[in-house]
Amino acid sequence: MFLVVTASTFATKDKQPIPRDWRIASFIALWIYFIFTTTQAPLQEIAWAKFLFICKIFIPFYFTWVLINTREKLYYLISTIGASIGIVAVKGGLFAIVTAFGHRVYGPPNTQFEDNNLFAVAMLMAIPLLLVWEKELTKKWLKTGITLSIPVIYAASLSSWSRGALLTMIALTFMLISNSRRKHLIIPIIIAGIFLMIPAMPDEWFGRMHTLETYEEDASAMSRIEAWTDGWNYVLSHPFTGAGFDGWIHVTMRDWHSSYIEMLAEHGFIAFGLWLSMIIGSVVNLTRLKRKAKQINGMEWVAHYSSMVRTSIICYMIGTAFLGLSYWDLIYHLIFISVLIKQFAMQEFSEKERLSSEKLTTNRRQAIDSNLNSAIR
Repeated sequence: MFLVVTASTFATKDKQPIPRDWRIASFIALWIYFIFTTTQAPLQEIAWAKFLFICKIFIPFYFTWVLINTREKLYYLISTIGASIGIVAVKGGLFAIVTAFGHRVYGPPNTQFEDNNLFAVAMLMAIPLLLVWEKELTKKWLKTGITLSIPVIYAASLSSWSRGALLTMIALTFMLISNSRRKHLIIPIIIAGIFLMIPAMPDEWFGRMHTLETYEEDASAMSRIEAWTDGWNYVLSHPFTGAGFDGWIHVTMRDWHSSYIEMLAEHGFIAFGLWLSMIIGSVVNLTRLKRKAKQINGMEWVAHYSSMVRTSIICYMIGTAFLGLSYWDLIYHLIFISVLIKQFAMQEFSEKERLSSEKLTTNRRQAIDSNLNSAIR
């Protein structure tokens, strides 16, 4: 499939140049920097194997840059990503409800989010993308289906028994409420849902969530803090190279359990700065686009896309603070989607400004002609 898409991409005329955006330049710089840190990694064989795996993830982003050249294609891309995760999430949610939340929900085998904790965050990140899909649908049955799937996905995320997912879920809920125009309807539904869900959850679930307050007594939480401390100390002594891919094997013998520590400890401060700047920069850019779009008629899609993609990125930022997902393809998809949103939005902004200027010029000419004709008469 990759070879077919590659051949088709170079053969087709329906493509665009790579967008001129600093985030793409930063991404390429980060990728190149990975080569340097890999050459300096203590575990060469493991580091190069992981680097090649990362390349398989990064290379296809070129297709996104050049093939997604219209807003319609961007809509299909966002909808497809949301639906791909959402379908599996709904299956997990139905399983959770039928089994009275007595079992944990895991992700698809042999994927980057196979683990229950990782899948929980992926499901929550997919919800805003599903709302982008739902917004522009005309078929009522499909719109209704997507709307009803969201509480089912919430149920699946709860049944992952992930503490990080619970924090992400709380943040997601507040962001969806703040972005909604129907707060008077959503807030009562959420309150009712909470009262229905609490009695259904098993005591073991509450016991696990309670460790958020008593993390000093939880061995898992303390082992993560130890890994973070080891990673921080190591990067202080190796600030430009870190420990290389999968450096936790050399440094601490525990998985990093944090995307931030993973990127910092494995590649140093320069790589961490490039990576984090792309994420935070996308959030800031989407916020600005949303504000600008609200001031212009006919640009509602920009405000909605910006709001939902920003929400998904923030979910990643919160959820992966406790999970090692710094090389996950989904966050890079969201970064490049935000690049494309900006590109298409700026094109429409320019077009509307041009039309407005032409209309103003035409009105002035008509006014002058009218005044001249009046004077002549």
